[in-house]
Amino acid sequence: MPVTVEEKFESRLVTTGQNPSAELRFNIRGTNDDVQARAALATTAPAAFDLNGTGLVFLPRETITIQPVGDLLWEGIVRYAVIPQTNESVFAFDTGGGTQHITQSLQTVGAYAPGGQVPPNFKGAIGVTADSVEGVDITVPVYQFSETHYIDDAYVTPAYKGTLFALTGRVNSAPFKGFAPGECLFLGASGSKRGSGDWEINYRFAASPNAAGLVVGDIVGISKKGFEYLWVRYADAEDSAAKALVKRPIAAYVEQVYPYGDLNALGI
Repeated sequence: MPVTVEEKFESRLVTTGQNPSAELRFNIRGTNDDVQARAALATTAPAAFDLNGTGLVFLPRETITIQPVGDLLWEGIVRYAVIPQTNESVFAFDTGGGTQHITQSLQTVGAYAPGGQVPPNFKGAIGVTADSVEGVDITVPVYQFSETHYIDDAYVTPAYKGTLFALTGRVNSAPFKGFAPGECLFLGASGSKRGSGDWEINYRFAASPNAAGLVVGDIVGISKKGFEYLWVRYADAEDSAAKALVKRPIAAYVEQVYPYGDLNALGI
């Protein structure tokens, strides 16, 4: 029995715009062999799709999908889309908010007490209790960005994959993509080999600016790099004006919590 391939009435799902695509749908009859059905579809479906019917813009064939729907009957879907070429790149970013727990405010803008009394001065400490400084969770800006690169197979060696692994979770030790040392964290990469023989690799990063001249209570001149961690030590002190025992910052510590690495070794 010959294998026949016919385009379905509900075919030609076309998307236009910045990333145009098209889907052609077919009925494949005359076989229960998936390899034979797929081969027949690949022979019948055009290698490129004329997007506007003008012969000027063609989308290359991207994928071929088949699925059985009955005895000797398959549905075939052929997708056409713009396929990035080797050495092309795609960029994306996100500035959505993240959450951070802080124990120190930027500024105390109001302090109130009953008539005739003075509110204790905690020097910006937040949520002070008799035993601790509880702090508060706030929303902070988080800049995350990703880059997808299409890289020649010869470059993606086991040694390069090892480099991706070794640099994951490291902060840039040298200037990288416009960021000063300490400002960019490599979150990792994911990749897959494409049918054209090259690799599609997605690289993910987060960025946080270095800071200098920070002030915590009476402590001034604090500097920290973007992904270093600042924490504050509090101790009991007497507030003579309020006639109360308060907790105030007595020391600030800047800790390195991520190792450094030269992110330029990513080669992007």
